[in-house]
Formats: sequence, C-alpha cells, structure tokens
Amino acid sequence: MPIIICPGIHEPELTVSFVQRCLNQDNAKPVDILVYPEQGYLTLSTLHILHFLYNRLSNKLESPVIFLCFSAGVIGGIGAATGWQLLGGHVQAFIAIDGWGVPLGGNFPIHRLSHDHYTHWTSAYLGMGENNFYADPAVDHLSMWQSPQSVQGQWVNPSVGFSPPKNYLSASEFLNFLLERYNKK
Repeated sequence: MPIIICPGIHEPELTVSFVQRCLNQDNAKPVDILVYPEQGYLTLSTLHILHFLYNRLSNKLESPVIFLCFSAGVIGGIGAATGWQLLGGHVQAFIAIDGWGVPLGGNFPIHRLSHDHYTHWTSAYLGMGENNFYADPAVDHLSMWQSPQSVQGQWVNPSVGFSPPKNYLSASEFLNFLLERYNKK
C-alpha cells in the first residue's frame, strides 16, 4: 500500500528525517513510501502532485493509497487525493498534519493532527473526520514534522473500530496506529 507524502515548504532533510524516524516499517504488509519531490510553491500544486502520482502509479489505480501531508502540502495533497479518485484511484485515507485553514473534504476518511488545541478546534469547521490528534502541551508548527516522536498530545474523536490504545500519546504513535489499521484492511 503506497503512502504518498506531500511535504510543506521547508528543508527536504526534514522529510527524510520524518520518514526515517516516524514511520514504523514493522507493519505486517510492506509499505511503499512515495515522497513528492518538488519544493517551494510546487507543494501547493494539485496538478504537479497528480502528475507525479500518475507517472509512478498509473498501472496501480486500484491499489489503495494513503495521503500523508504536512502544512502547505495539505493544500496540494487534498486536491490530488480528490483528483486521484476521479481518475479511478482508491484513496484509503487522507492525513493532514498541521494543515490549518485548509478545507478538507472527500469521499475517504480524513484525519487531522494539529500543533495545538486552538488549531485543532478552529480547523474542525473546515472539515475533519474521526480519529484526530492535537499536541498537548502545544508545540511550534515545525515540530510536528521535525520530531513527531517527541510531540505528546491527545487522541480525539475516536470512531468505532479505532479504539485508541491510550488517549495521551505521541504524534508518531498516533500516526503509526492509523497506518497499521489501514494496512490491515
């Protein structure tokens, strides 16, 4: 199951670190991680992200994918997820990390992770599904991507079938729990 990573506007080394330190590679099924390679304002471009996906996965449209997007990458990522579905692709879930102010909606499960309580609840009006996370105590925005294993917080809005192992956990634990659950489907 491919995980499509759409980073924000920051140093590429932070994304490499995020993948290496945060994403648990001990899943029962193999996970294919595709990192959108463009930087700067191209992280906002739905069309560029879709082009990247089509070049890599056009022969695997029926294979479920998960979008994992951070900051400005949430803007391009949500459009690409919707576009991928319109092309016949299967989006299993969309995970937005600190995509404050970005409206989220789609025909797939949506999860938000926020760097503080205020960002979490003000983003709720712009769309979020069940199983979300916010940092408590609050952290700076970049910490969510730079060191999610160190960010502690609250699991909120648990849905049926997604019983949290604990309500207070790290952002990394939360992400890996979601990915493991989707990887089992």
